Amino acid sequence: QVQLVESGGGLVQPGGSLRLSCAASGIIFSTYAMNWYRQAPGKRREFVARISGRGTTNYADSVKGRFTISRDNAKNTVYLQMNSLKPEDTAVYYCNAFYYDGSNYEYWGQGTQVTVSS
Repeated sequence: QVQLVESGGGLVQPGGSLRLSCAASGIIFSTYAMNWYRQAPGKRREFVARISGRGTTNYADSVKGRFTISRDNAKNTVYLQMNSLKPEDTAVYYCNAFYYDGSNYEYWGQGTQVTVSS
């Protein structure tokens, strides 16, 4: 059974930092691209950041220079370091695992709330 468990969300003031973690089980972690998405109230879920199995990263323009995605394949964990947080970063953040070998294999975590407010 595949599980993705996010942690690290919470309430932070504008300009502050948070580090999200996503622990994976039930998959060969190193072969999966790992992604972070977010969904703000009343908005569609949007892409935030991606890291391939080999460590190549991509970011949404809205978070470039502020967020950093990383992974530890030995711990089956992906991280999202979020700095210089803004109120518009407030959302539920979801971890996503994706693998393609002719068929798609995709899994989601349950999400963790991030609230940026003074």
